[in-house]
Amino acid sequence: MRPQPPLGRSAGLVVPLFSLHSSRSAGIGDIGDLAPLGPWMRRAGLRALQLLPVGTLPVGETSPYSALSAMAIDPVYVSLSDVPDFVALGGEVRLPLADQIALRGARAASIVQYAAVRQAKQSALRLAFSLFWDVDWLRTTARAGAFAAYVAWEEWWLDDYAVYCALRERHGDRPWTEWPAPLGNRNPVALEEARRELEQEILFHQYVQWVADTQWEAAREQLGETRLFGDFPFMVSTDSADVWANQHTFRFDRTAGTPPDAFSTSGQDWGLPVYRWDVMAEQGDRWLRQRARRMARLYDGYRVDHLVGFFRTYSRRVGETLGVFDPDDEAEQRSQGERILQLFIATGAQVTAEDLGLIPDFVRASLVRLHVPGYKVLRWERDWHRPGQPLNAPATFPAVSVATTSTHDIEPLASWWETLDDRERALLLGSIGLPRLPGAGFGPAIRDGLLDQAYGAGSDLLLLPIQDVFGWSDRVNTPATVGEHNWTWKLPMSVETLSTDAEALERADALHALATGTRRL
Repeated sequence: MRPQPPLGRSAGLVVPLFSLHSSRSAGIGDIGDLAPLGPWMRRAGLRALQLLPVGTLPVGETSPYSALSAMAIDPVYVSLSDVPDFVALGGEVRLPLADQIALRGARAASIVQYAAVRQAKQSALRLAFSLFWDVDWLRTTARAGAFAAYVAWEEWWLDDYAVYCALRERHGDRPWTEWPAPLGNRNPVALEEARRELEQEILFHQYVQWVADTQWEAAREQLGETRLFGDFPFMVSTDSADVWANQHTFRFDRTAGTPPDAFSTSGQDWGLPVYRWDVMAEQGDRWLRQRARRMARLYDGYRVDHLVGFFRTYSRRVGETLGVFDPDDEAEQRSQGERILQLFIATGAQVTAEDLGLIPDFVRASLVRLHVPGYKVLRWERDWHRPGQPLNAPATFPAVSVATTSTHDIEPLASWWETLDDRERALLLGSIGLPRLPGAGFGPAIRDGLLDQAYGAGSDLLLLPIQDVFGWSDRVNTPATVGEHNWTWKLPMSVETLSTDAEALERADALHALATGTRRL
């Protein structure tokens, strides 16, 4: 799709794809659930939809920031009811009974059951591919020609991805670092032999991406004027098709993370590989350019995760506690970060940058210089030097910024309110023109007062997590914790219900009124 003009002053919705669900989906939000969200968003005057990453995850993983690929769409998001080959076979009744039962359980579950959904969709897609192989591929039909054209067009990332997936499965889903050395090290002779032996398996993984991409394009067309925004993770896992295919551009003796700060005395160690920035620069940042090209193909715009890491990466030697920045010179950091930001901008996509936390002033100066919007989380925008650290008025936010009420890594407004003491609540109530009642619980008046403030922000783009629109307290993720409470949240209503439910319609009309009054339509 062609780049579109900037949105201008507008509001959008933030919701993970996995959190959506419908009567047609299989226990997780899938690609087919994007379009039914459109009518409710249009009624609400919401012109942008921001998603979390949708890259392929390994079995047992739920974090969208731990993908096996920076380029692929996770097969778990494929809409089975929109796969022609699967429908032609008879649909879900053709699945093994265990998978049918697992799907029924996943649909009824209150949270996403990744293992059950992944297994059932894998079975379904393999059945679909078997029909495609027999009916289309072996007979070289026009449909097979369309698939071949897709494979040729996307070869620059799809080839390595499909070979990697086939090899990973052959080796019991073990990471490439545990494969036989000739394959792990990409020996050309060993790879060519593997391609011959695994031809059909490689085609299967290419077929799945063809199906996913076709559905994705259809969903974008059906969303109409609603802009779709993605998330550009700072890094992918060591065990990924990208790192396997580009080993010389990463360091494996160090792991990326964050330095100690006010929230963590030890910082964070993500266990991710570290960019060899000198090699990246020598190659013209080829892999980052490829990632940016792919993101611009899938989305109208995207949020650059952990922006500061592209200016200076904090890493530790494996097994050590303290780390260092690379580059370590501020001038080099500024030059590198701006170079990378410019290659993102050059794709024509609308780029925003996650610049939250301890960010050097020069990084934000670079954003201003390049006209890239950074983030303004209302609760964190304070005058830190005044007594009581009062909140800054959102109306003072610069136009080139993204205002938001919360993020996927922090509490929604309703939960945050419960953490405040009476003094902080009184100050906040005063700022939104409500009586300063000690012990007041979070209710519709407080929710709507905060939303009114958010809509009045000076930021051109306002992004609202769906929890804050309704006043729900459900979290998407709690950093530094592991468990089924992370990345598994489902909306309490289906996407179809949003267009008929009384509360959802009231919320849509309330947002439309706010958008009208603040010129965000």
